[in-house]
Amino acid sequence: MTTSTVTRPVISKRSTAIKPFEHHEIQAFTALQRHPIALENVACEGSIEDLNQLLADTMTLRDMYKKHHWQASGPTFYPLHLLFDKHFERQLELVDQIAERVQILGGVAIAMAYDVAETTLIPRPPKGREDATTQIARLLHAHEIILEESRAMARDAVKSGDDGTNDLIVSDIIRSNELQVWFLVMHLAK
Repeated sequence: MTTSTVTRPVISKRSTAIKPFEHHEIQAFTALQRHPIALENVACEGSIEDLNQLLADTMTLRDMYKKHHWQASGPTFYPLHLLFDKHFERQLELVDQIAERVQILGGVAIAMAYDVAETTLIPRPPKGREDATTQIARLLHAHEIILEESRAMARDAVKSGDDGTNDLIVSDIIRSNELQVWFLVMHLAK
């Protein structure tokens, strides 16, 4: 393995801003910007909190699919390589839908990797490559976390009168994750 000739201090020095950035945050992460969508603030705030958790977990699952796509190996390499990439694409769509719903409700969607890593409920996979069965088991566990929280969040959305969030969670998130679970489970069938 070749070693980089660029040291961390050199990279750090190069990445220093020429002119310091001025802080111009226009909406704090936890602040609600009221939109005329006929929902009470308390309903919007509850859904935003739930959706940001779901967003962090969906972003983590999306990234796990890409990791396993790149690191697939063994006799089922090709079909898993394709399957993982297809599932990644759907999770990518869900990420966008969830983030847009947060914004519609007047919130700020979680966006940066370090914030996602602090928020997600999904256990972090190792950096190294795992065998296909372990990859699938890890993905199934992540889907189960998302499905369990999605069902509870959908019920909460109904209670608060947030039909839009309920529809997104039930029609897109739950159904897509259940379908992906089925594909993964069938891959393990003997």
